[in-house]
Amino acid sequence: QVQLVESGGGSAQAGGSLRLSCSASGYTASPVCMAWFRQAPGKEREGVTSIHVGGRTYYADSVKGRFAISRDNTRKTLYLQMNDLKPEDTAMYYCAADFRARSYCSITDSDFGVWGQGTQVTVSS
Repeated sequence: QVQLVESGGGSAQAGGSLRLSCSASGYTASPVCMAWFRQAPGKEREGVTSIHVGGRTYYADSVKGRFAISRDNTRKTLYLQMNDLKPEDTAMYYCAADFRARSYCSITDSDFGVWGQGTQVTVSS
């Protein structure tokens, strides 16, 4: 059974940085797509960024130039480096993965079949 466990969340001041990690287990072949989503209180879950096993990445406009996604397939770990944090980045952040073959990865939640339980990020002004 594939499992995803996020870590690295916490509190930061506006302009600060945090690095999230997502440790994966329960599979042999790497997921084709991995991604980060977030959900703020009272809002719908939104896609933040995704990365293909081949390395291609995709970012939501709201985080372009501030966030960076990466993956270490050997360590089965997904990362999200978040810089220049803003109060509007406050949310529960979720790691997601999918094994279906595709040439690129979206940030649409219905395209992902495996989810972690989330880690909270709080940014104060």
